[in-house]
Amino acid sequence: MDPKLLVVSLNFRTAEMTLRSVQFALREMAGLNAELVIVDNDSGDGSFEAMQAALSAEPWAQGAPIRLIQSGHNGGFGAGNNVGIRAGWSDGSEPDYVYLLNSDAFPGPGSLKALLRHLETHPEAGFAGSYIHGEDGAPHHTAFRFPTILSELESSARFGPISRLLEKHRVWLEIPEATQRVDWLAGASLMMRQGVLDEIGLFDETFFLYFEETELCLRAARAGHETHYVRESEVAHIGSVSTGMKIWKRVPAFWLDSRWYYYTKTRGRAYAAMATLAHLAGGALWRVRLVLQRKTPADPPHFLRDLLVHDLKALFRPLPEKRIAGTVRQTAPALEAQAE
Repeated sequence: MDPKLLVVSLNFRTAEMTLRSVQFALREMAGLNAELVIVDNDSGDGSFEAMQAALSAEPWAQGAPIRLIQSGHNGGFGAGNNVGIRAGWSDGSEPDYVYLLNSDAFPGPGSLKALLRHLETHPEAGFAGSYIHGEDGAPHHTAFRFPTILSELESSARFGPISRLLEKHRVWLEIPEATQRVDWLAGASLMMRQGVLDEIGLFDETFFLYFEETELCLRAARAGHETHYVRESEVAHIGSVSTGMKIWKRVPAFWLDSRWYYYTKTRGRAYAAMATLAHLAGGALWRVRLVLQRKTPADPPHFLRDLLVHDLKALFRPLPEKRIAGTVRQTAPALEAQAE
């Protein structure tokens, strides 16, 4: 029997775009043993009702293997995707693979089949992700190394000699030209082996937004499962539609919370403090160059100050409780609206 695939699309106040993305996904699911679940992450703006109406009326949705459910609470990216993963197949069974697709991402021809085929033929890989590009065709950096103290210095200093010295510690990788192993991948188009999720757990719901994919891939790596970048799978992605990252005027507290929690959870409090000091040192160097060389600022206003104040406070606070969700199936028929 063909492997069972569950596609999860998480919506937050982007109903029209989510439905557009879902149509691309349904096209790529053709010929696969697959179902799709849309999770409305407590949008509260009429998104659920709009999507419910569309799935009942639109010709493309009639008879499609698609469900719409509500999360009931906006716990962030990881928590919302966990709702979809735990929903499983419509018959209550567990899929063999789970595919996460951002609501502003649009799978290209053969993209899902390429990821599924790769995982089927590479048992060492727990996760596989796509080559991501903008709608204009420009490639996006979505393959990365795990962050470290040295990567914090390299990224914040923005200084050629330091970047060359620490090139092997830089977080972002040159866009791979062929399929290869990486440390972690952005979650815009990510296929995961269900057995690995059963072993390590789902997303840690302590993260509201950002660093949740990084930590999940690290947890998988520490359990002996690789993450692979599959060049043959191509997906168009707009990016930052729900988060508004491109127009941030101040780095939000949830990003600072996620960064600190990532380091403290995976490396310890002392390491987290050293990572912050490294970032502050590099950032101070960059700001000297801003003045001397009249460069254009690259960080949101007050970023270094916000980082310092946040992490000083966090250093003396108790660590938040880890909230790693398991894969126990949860059925919520009252929240579910299937297309008829």
